[in-house]
Amino acid sequence: MTLPIDSRLDAIRSALADHSRTLLVAEPGAGKTTRVPLALLDAPWARGGKLLLLEPRRVAARLAAGYMAEKLGERVGETVGYRMRGESRVGPSTRLEVVTQGVLTRMLQDDPMLEDVAGVIFDEFHERSLEADLGLALALDAQQGLREDLRLLVMSATLDVDALLGVLGDDTPVIDCPGRTFPVETHYQALNSREDTAAQQARSLLEAMEQQAGDALMILPGVSEIRRLARELAARAPALAVMELHGRLPLEAQRRALRPDPDGRRRVVLATAIAESSVTVDGVSLVVDAGQERVPVFQPRTGLTRLETRRVNRASADQRRGRAGRQGPGLCVRLWAEEQPLVSHGEPEIRQADLAPLAFELARWGIADADQLPWVTLPPGAALAAGRDLLRRLGLLDEAFLLSGLGRATVRWPTHPRLAAMLERAADLDVAPLACALVALLEGSGLDEERDIEQAMQARLGSPREHRQWQRDAERLTRIAGVKLQVPSLAPLGELLALAYPERVAQRLEPGRFRLAGGGLATLPESHSLAHVELLVAVELSGEASGARIFRAVALDAERLEALYPQAREWRVSLEWSDDQGRLVGEQVRGLGAVVLARKPLAKLPPEAVRAALLEALCRRGLPQDDDLSQLQGRVALLRRALGSEWPDWSEATLLESLDDWLGPHLDGVNRLDAIERLPLARILLDSLDWSLRSRLDELAPLRLAVPSGSTHRLDYTPCLADKPPVLAVKLQECFGWQASPRVVDGRVAVLLHLLSPARRPLQVTADLASFWANGYQEVRREMRGRYPNHPWPEDPLNAVATARTKRRV
Repeated sequence: MTLPIDSRLDAIRSALADHSRTLLVAEPGAGKTTRVPLALLDAPWARGGKLLLLEPRRVAARLAAGYMAEKLGERVGETVGYRMRGESRVGPSTRLEVVTQGVLTRMLQDDPMLEDVAGVIFDEFHERSLEADLGLALALDAQQGLREDLRLLVMSATLDVDALLGVLGDDTPVIDCPGRTFPVETHYQALNSREDTAAQQARSLLEAMEQQAGDALMILPGVSEIRRLARELAARAPALAVMELHGRLPLEAQRRALRPDPDGRRRVVLATAIAESSVTVDGVSLVVDAGQERVPVFQPRTGLTRLETRRVNRASADQRRGRAGRQGPGLCVRLWAEEQPLVSHGEPEIRQADLAPLAFELARWGIADADQLPWVTLPPGAALAAGRDLLRRLGLLDEAFLLSGLGRATVRWPTHPRLAAMLERAADLDVAPLACALVALLEGSGLDEERDIEQAMQARLGSPREHRQWQRDAERLTRIAGVKLQVPSLAPLGELLALAYPERVAQRLEPGRFRLAGGGLATLPESHSLAHVELLVAVELSGEASGARIFRAVALDAERLEALYPQAREWRVSLEWSDDQGRLVGEQVRGLGAVVLARKPLAKLPPEAVRAALLEALCRRGLPQDDDLSQLQGRVALLRRALGSEWPDWSEATLLESLDDWLGPHLDGVNRLDAIERLPLARILLDSLDWSLRSRLDELAPLRLAVPSGSTHRLDYTPCLADKPPVLAVKLQECFGWQASPRVVDGRVAVLLHLLSPARRPLQVTADLASFWANGYQEVRREMRGRYPNHPWPEDPLNAVATARTKRRV
């Protein structure tokens, strides 16, 4: 069977023969995933090594490998194999390995030369997973520094070509290929928010199946929605073969969902976004799209990841629609209004994910500054800093953000750095088998319906054959640890979890309400069995720092916490600002972070701690309202904008960040915030200015200006903080004879005049006084001379005598 990509294979071969990097933009249905890798096996540059094909999902990797092996008349593991975490089907003759994206990172970390690899193919790159972005950045770095002959091919159904060319190079060949899709009719059906969602979805699906022959694929945001709809369909249409398709299913269940029903029944496949790309579900001619996706969004401020259900983006919606036209004409029903706006593309995962794993990989690569790698999207600074902070808490990073001794030891564990730290330290507690069993549970799919971790562990250890995937995962880890899967007791569960989640150790404040060691609050229902324990470890929580919800937790003994973290036994000074008392209050405490195990009075407040606490409180509250300070900030902001960075940035945010530098030395003997408000902050800040600048300040940005009446008036520089000019408020009569608006900063900036009436009410605002005299003054004169007859309103203001007097002389 001929596919559209076949007409581009020669161009792809030619591009990679002459260039080390190539982009392929191929629409859905073009056949790029399975045709391109096989076509490159015989390329001269590929004959000395193997090819790696990166797939974003395990299901897609297995299916692609199986299909290509079948095309060669072989079994998987001969010429074509696959490799993913915990599973490998490769052999000595394998020349094309289909791997999940994290495998490439591990291969690069183990061997940056990729000595036996001739080329790497990134499939479905438009999904912009964190691992794909990292894998490409590392591969480009290795290619530039070690392997100029390494070929890189980036393939996608939709691609931001300009962004990729920014890191690959403008001379990179770009090859376009149309897809092969049959016509797809599109209908829109907005759901009623006041009715049951699953019932409406079932009704829309069954109505669409009456219009369109063939099997149906319905794409939903998550597993809970899939199961609700499955129950609804079972009640309404029991003759249908309803199948689930999502990443939490065992492999065999996923395969069954992709194949026609063996009994010949009409199928309905309820899938997450896993069915959006890569995987083709045979027999589908109807797609019903719920129009939503569920994505984890990491919050750097809280260190928490919250699942958000969002409206699907337009690119994903089009991908979903195309699933109905893969094998013949189809129908797509979109469960939203046609006029509903959709964003064009989804956010790259790197902008919203937990970046602790990325920070670990960067440290392992020897990179302390993320800017040193070529990124399509640079990792956000706040999220990367939060990830590094976690790794340092775990003891995996040193002060230079490179791997510590413990960090280097955890490299052998193919899991999240949290769990790797736990697995590595479990040997010291003589509980390595339990740690392996626990990690297999936490990373597996079987915990979804269970809230109690201890009960879930008991079920698996008691009946391992009923939890085969968990058993395989646990035994894979025990082989790395060199132990057997024999767990005599679950008592150390809390200890182990405290090693992985130190910032989520939580102390009870009142029943069901806890303070986390990392700061913030978390809650449990008062009826929960753990709502009354003194300490627990919150394994899974979500929400805001002011009230995160705990989903899974395990109790923890205070003595065991102190044994795990010796620093919890050390007394330290704790100072907090008391709004009630209007001052700092201090005590000595010991514990882990915000979790306090013991406290005692503090006889005397240490000066350094007082200063630090005061500055922290001031930083939270903001700088005091001080007109002199605001005027000084505005003057310097104006000069910085007009003359350049030789003038400092004295914005509020910058001053708060540098409080210790300019204000800290003046806090000796101060222990109250109201005492800071009485300090001459403007003078303190002015004294920190370089003398050469200070000597020019009054000349360039004078505090007062002389006007034609002979008076001087104060300039208001506070508008300069908002990038506006300084303001001079003056009675109009004092400006007679002034030919043009006054200027400051050596004539570079015109002052904005607020011309006032005799009652000091604004008559005109202008930065062009000459234009006002010529065009606006006569109208003001007509309106004002009757209202203020005792004040001068000359016909010719340019030749009149300016005056500050309230009345004319008689």
